[in-house]
Amino acid sequence: MADQGDKRKYQFTDIDMVGPDAVATAFANQVAYCEHAGAPITARVVGAVAKLLESDASGALLDRIRKWQGPPLADALPLRVAGGIHALYLSGQQPELRAIYQRPSADDVALIADTIRAHEAPLMAWLAGPPQTNEAGRSSNFAAAMLWLADRGLPPRFECREIGSSAGINLMMDRYSYDLGGTRFGSRPSVMHFAPEWQGDAPPHSDVEILSLKGCDVAPVDLTDPQQALRLKAYIWPEHTVRFDRIEAAIAAARDRAPDIVKMNAADFVEAELARPQEEGATRVLMHSIVWQYVPKDEQARVTAAMEAAGKRARDDRALAWIAVEANRDTHRHELRVRYWPGGAEGALLAEAHPHGAWIRWEG
Repeated sequence: MADQGDKRKYQFTDIDMVGPDAVATAFANQVAYCEHAGAPITARVVGAVAKLLESDASGALLDRIRKWQGPPLADALPLRVAGGIHALYLSGQQPELRAIYQRPSADDVALIADTIRAHEAPLMAWLAGPPQTNEAGRSSNFAAAMLWLADRGLPPRFECREIGSSAGINLMMDRYSYDLGGTRFGSRPSVMHFAPEWQGDAPPHSDVEILSLKGCDVAPVDLTDPQQALRLKAYIWPEHTVRFDRIEAAIAAARDRAPDIVKMNAADFVEAELARPQEEGATRVLMHSIVWQYVPKDEQARVTAAMEAAGKRARDDRALAWIAVEANRDTHRHELRVRYWPGGAEGALLAEAHPHGAWIRWEG
């Protein structure tokens, strides 16, 4: 494993690239990304799979990955495999993986090869859908954006609508509290408290109220179901122990009061919600985090068209906003961007953000 002074470099490439070279690049990039993000164990798992793909090792799983039909980078293909392997360890089905997850060194390639041979069928199922990376820490970005929007003069009472909600963890953000560079926001007492490392000026203080939270997902996750919760935990990088604590807190909160989430695709949901009457003196918000790349292109176009059409109808007392925490396709860094109507349809870059909420570099 490379040390801190010899980290692998991320290759900037077309996120929609397909073919064998794209698969190899996706795995190499995921290793580099994990190493730079403080996730060396996940980097080892992904790197071991990459070496198996480069070798003459055969099998249904490796063959399917090599012949992946979609764009492997956009599809987060390496994380699909890593999630399945982590689930086998968390569930106790492959205790031998302890040599990777709890020890500093191991024959990673041999261990992963043995794991794939022993559990190929269940691992194949993990390739069928994108990672579920629901992370409460990302809601700090939504909170900061709402403070900024209120400071811009939009009504500070927010109707929040989220696409790609997964288990709806961010749909419980009205039960969380935040310290955003010294600016405080949220519930007291709170289910969880977030104080991301803050760089730059603090966001402006405003008296903000969250009126409602509702979301959609094509395959919603029930946090109160142990097997579905395991799927979410499997996508948490094992080094990031605080995220496991957050999942447990979210599970307890969901048992107390389930988040409002419906099974629906993004475009249908946005169109339906925008058609509903909006309360006077409120700002309706579309929000999402690390999901846009998984939304089909035709749905992206429909969501954009629906928001822009609704924006033309927006008024000072019935405003509209779009808050997104997504990867920049050119830099592959995650950014907090906001559009709002009336007045800010062109959009604004508010921050660069850690994908799991650890830090925010504020530019707003």
